[in-house]
Amino acid sequence: MTIAQVLDLAFGNIVRFFKEVSFRKEERGPISWNFVGVLALVQIYGLIMLFSASYATGYYRREGDIYYYIRQQAILALVGFVLMFLISNINYRSLRHVHWYLYVLTLVLLVWALFSEPQNNCNRWVYMFGTSLQPSELAKLSTILGIACWSDNHYEKRGSLLYGIFGTLLPLLPYIYLLYKEPHNSAIILIVLIAGTMMVCGGIGLRWLPLMAALGAMAIYLMLTGQENYVQQRLGAWGLTSGGEDEQVLYQTQQSLYSIASGGLTGLGIGNSRQKHLWLPEATNDFIFSVLCEELGFIGALLCIGLFAALIIQGIFIALRAPDYFGTMIGIGIMAQIAWQTFCHIGVVTATLPNTGISLPFFSSGGTSLLILLCEMGVMLSISRAGNARALAQQRREQQELVRRMNGGTPPGLRRHRKTV
Repeated sequence: MTIAQVLDLAFGNIVRFFKEVSFRKEERGPISWNFVGVLALVQIYGLIMLFSASYATGYYRREGDIYYYIRQQAILALVGFVLMFLISNINYRSLRHVHWYLYVLTLVLLVWALFSEPQNNCNRWVYMFGTSLQPSELAKLSTILGIACWSDNHYEKRGSLLYGIFGTLLPLLPYIYLLYKEPHNSAIILIVLIAGTMMVCGGIGLRWLPLMAALGAMAIYLMLTGQENYVQQRLGAWGLTSGGEDEQVLYQTQQSLYSIASGGLTGLGIGNSRQKHLWLPEATNDFIFSVLCEELGFIGALLCIGLFAALIIQGIFIALRAPDYFGTMIGIGIMAQIAWQTFCHIGVVTATLPNTGISLPFFSSGGTSLLILLCEMGVMLSISRAGNARALAQQRREQQELVRRMNGGTPPGLRRHRKTV
């Protein structure tokens, strides 16, 4: 790579980003308000449940401040919605010019996290300006953007082994290694699932799926055998019975199942969970769905799952209506993240999956996750603007064609002129 190419990669993309950041008038359509409405319902539901699940923890562990968790989450939700609407006015195509900057920034933050103060024997956070940041959330967004750019740039070669598999996965290896060192296995699982979904939906050759499965199995084997019994303990506590060193890990799953079983059909009522009074660890984050089931029962859980399903389905429609392959790939990646994260969270709290910390989108406490998710929703709305603009333009062309045919194939202006003559 020449010096000119390095400088162009370092600075030229910034210029190209600002040149393309605004929509042209004919490309800027209305946003999909149905998607916004469902998202607002999910977020309101999430804030209500977070306050209900967190006030006991705030009272016992935050010097009686029952609003400790909900206060910062509500503020970040408002900030996030403002950012979402601002980003919706940015042409999503301009993001292709900044993905390398995001990639490098994420790597720097992941390395920084390894030297930061650990929590629960994990180095997952970066501390700056009096707050904390979880780089793994940026890694998910960077993965989506990077795969979308690579797939779009090599669209004609996406079915080959070199471009469809290795070219897509190689940039993810530094992320996976650094997350493995934290350790943060749930983030690794989500990144792999997001990448796999985008690759399959993006049109890689189906003949390479067995190879992908083999690589995934090898990665899982290495993860299971190389972390000083950390993962083995989690697997040993998978289920309803355990013993020995796994008993402490199983405790969290048992308390989660007690919460769900207590809820029954209609629940104990909002705010009436008993397990959240420090019986259920991480009730505000990794096990918030358990509190929801206890307080609102099967009906409340079904409503939560239904809202997520509606959000994901509408997001998929937005992705499929995008005017280009790049927009479709970004939309699929974002919706894959929400779908897999929701599935894994519910799977963990119901003991369907081994216990690993995965938050529930828009519900669990965590400022980094919420802000990045709402920024991703802004990208979805940007894609919807372009897709809706194209649909409206197509509708106008069809109406003009219909008018032309009704006028016997003569353009309306010329027909009036002939009548006058």
